[in-house]
Amino acid sequence: MVKVEGLYHSYARDGRYAVEDVSFAIAKGETFGFLGPSGAGKSTTQGVLTGLLQLQKGAVTVAGHDMRKPERSMFNRIGVSFEQSNVYDKLTALENLEFYRKLFDVETLDPMELLKTVGLDHVARKKAGEFSKGMKHRLTFARSMLNRPELWFLDEPTTGLDPAIASEIKDIIKKRKEEGATIFLTTHNMYIADELCDRVAFIIDGKIKLVDSPRALKLRYGEKLVRIDARWEGGTRSETLSFVDEKDRGRIKALVDSGSVETMHTLEATLEEIFIKVTGRGLA
Repeated sequence: MVKVEGLYHSYARDGRYAVEDVSFAIAKGETFGFLGPSGAGKSTTQGVLTGLLQLQKGAVTVAGHDMRKPERSMFNRIGVSFEQSNVYDKLTALENLEFYRKLFDVETLDPMELLKTVGLDHVARKKAGEFSKGMKHRLTFARSMLNRPELWFLDEPTTGLDPAIASEIKDIIKKRKEEGATIFLTTHNMYIADELCDRVAFIIDGKIKLVDSPRALKLRYGEKLVRIDARWEGGTRSETLSFVDEKDRGRIKALVDSGSVETMHTLEATLEEIFIKVTGRGLA
């Protein structure tokens, strides 16, 4: 669905690049995470892929369309949910969706049903300018689903949402994937990426450092550890031991054989820990 080869983009066109020699591919039906801190090049890459930024250098194909000259028909097949909501404040939530649905040349979903899906049906006839930041974010998210996109671009889809609403948004994303949508997810939230993505790319300073599945990354970079809570002299003592170290393996066996173990949990590296290990940078 997406193929990017040697992508460069400079805002000043002065040899300084926001993204530099970026290459990756996304298969149909895949959820692909583009992960990095603010300013890493995530939004720039998404801007090129969605036609908001002109392709300057490189080869980019989106849903079969060459992004050197994107055709109008491409926009019937993609949906975009921006981190910064750009809805019309003077229109109601329902009017926003009714307006945008007229821009498509394909059948669209029922706006009221979409508002219900994101929990905004009770304010459907309220002007968007009166909405909180989180409500506007949900309206933008709903708008991105109007044309039931084959390729869905999601930029920080749970930013500014309370945990309950964020969980509902993640469920919607999972359902659309099950229905066959291809998803390009840009985020600095590694927990969401770990939960939703088939593969992820780490991008820093405009360059991709690696591309792999979350599981493969954990196996490659994570230590094989176990945390054991065991009874000890009238109390409980916690120990973190390695499955690889021979001495630690002996200690694990001794604790198990003693019958003093109360809890035992395997530990794995988080994507955020792996990102820091690979790039030497945090996500702030």
